[in-house]
Amino acid sequence: MIKRFFVLSGLCMFLGLAAQKTHTVIKGDTPYNISKKYGISLDELYKLNPAVKGGKFAIGDVVTVKSGTANAAVVKSSADVSSKTGRIILQPKQTIYGITKQYRISETDLRKLNPELDSHMKIGDEITLPLDSIKKYGGNQAVTTTETKPVETVAENAPVNNNKTKIDSGNERSSAVNSHSNQDEYATYTVEQGDTVFSIVNKFGITIDELIALNPDLSKGLKAGMILKIRKLDAAYIKKSGDALSVVLMLPFGYSTNETQYRAMATDFLTGAKLAIERNAAAGQKLDVKIVDSGNEASFKSSLSQINPNNTDLIIGPFFKSNVIDLLDFTKTQKIPVVAPFANSPELYNFSNLIIVETNDQTYADKISEEVKSVYSNQKIYILADAKKENANYLKSSLEKNVKNAQIIVVNNASEIQLDQNMMTGQSAPVIAILASDSETVGEAFSNKVIALSKEVQGIKAFSMYAVPSFDKKVDELSQASLVYVMDRKINAEGNFEKEILAAYKSKYCKTPGKYAVIGFDVVNDMLTRENKKGEIFKQINKVQTQLATKFEFVKSKSNGAYVNTGFRVIRLVP
Repeated sequence: MIKRFFVLSGLCMFLGLAAQKTHTVIKGDTPYNISKKYGISLDELYKLNPAVKGGKFAIGDVVTVKSGTANAAVVKSSADVSSKTGRIILQPKQTIYGITKQYRISETDLRKLNPELDSHMKIGDEITLPLDSIKKYGGNQAVTTTETKPVETVAENAPVNNNKTKIDSGNERSSAVNSHSNQDEYATYTVEQGDTVFSIVNKFGITIDELIALNPDLSKGLKAGMILKIRKLDAAYIKKSGDALSVVLMLPFGYSTNETQYRAMATDFLTGAKLAIERNAAAGQKLDVKIVDSGNEASFKSSLSQINPNNTDLIIGPFFKSNVIDLLDFTKTQKIPVVAPFANSPELYNFSNLIIVETNDQTYADKISEEVKSVYSNQKIYILADAKKENANYLKSSLEKNVKNAQIIVVNNASEIQLDQNMMTGQSAPVIAILASDSETVGEAFSNKVIALSKEVQGIKAFSMYAVPSFDKKVDELSQASLVYVMDRKINAEGNFEKEILAAYKSKYCKTPGKYAVIGFDVVNDMLTRENKKGEIFKQINKVQTQLATKFEFVKSKSNGAYVNTGFRVIRLVP
């Protein structure tokens, strides 16, 4: 006799069914559900049915199953999730399982309240929960019940009427206290259209049972876009001996080769780095810091003799890509964490012990594409390109995916950006203009053109993948086009943390920090605040932090690959 079973959510009670040797596939059946029903593993199910192609069963298929007792789950529905919700801020060591236990909520209900839960489990992230549960079990973790908006802060270098310039996000602040998460790191795979469980396990050389064990949600079926854990990654670097963190800074002073090309940059970087080192040491971090003159690209290898790879816990630098590759080869046995402050190239993405600070152009283009989508209303879109057109073409492709049926025109000169014409009224119509070049000259021409068009017709929308000097000089005029642009670094001069660091730098060096001093502080301070006594920097690499000017938001470039910064600041000029 076939018994119906109903799957809702909540507490399960199991009833035995008569043993069967075959099963006829009906609508809603999945290999996982069938295997569980008959008490066998997925691997056993596929072995019993070798004719199955691609791991898929079709309705009406007669599937061979092992004789035994079947289990049908009759499930009671859990109580409705409270309509009043609040949020908690994720703390170190908190896991999905721990949250469900602490707040007496099922994982199903937790995921209903947090649809993107798996990608929002970093320290500092906010998790939505029933308000009653937070009040009853949350202690000091309870937060506001109303949705918060990103704090808008005033940007550095804005003119007198600086309320026109707003910086999105960047409110995360690192702490001098070094803590870390005990959660394991996994190689992951994003499911694509056409994938099957069978094809995925073959692709990665794992068993179906191993895949299911790491991804319990597969019981609900495989869907495109799911992020699956594939296998646990190799253990990250751990300090070998001593209680002081051994840090090496590799900077291109050029004294050994009598070259001065990069000396000013290196010296400026070091001033900011020293401030960060002193700040963390004052907070109790034990540090042993060594400065190495990395020379130029040709003489770099000789500088490696100054590093003891068996007694070094972190290397910041060198600046140049070719030298970074040489250093990674030098440290390949010890897997010492290496931080590249400026180099970002796909050639570097294969090194699991590498941390890349620079955000790449594609990340900026994707953000601008999202911003354009949010305001698009059948306007013509112009993209002002540089000579290579690489960024412009990528942005055009991204827009074509995000904005349906848009008319997108890539131009080489700002003069080619023209108002559209309303076919019904014959009047001029506003357009969307995007700058995809970091050239100061091209940026100046873009600014002037957008300002001129804004005087002719209201509703012009301007965007830029880069910050150019004219944006700071012409805030009033460009605000009429609601200019939105992204940049890797921007100081919020009104922030308390920023004021403290700027004052400390001026007190120490009798001047305001230059570009490379800011980068030096940001990179070194960010890395040191992610470290713990064991040198396990990768334990906190997923935490989003904003330093003096730079936002750090690292993601893995690929399984067992480098960590790449995807953080940036979004600047909005408001009328």
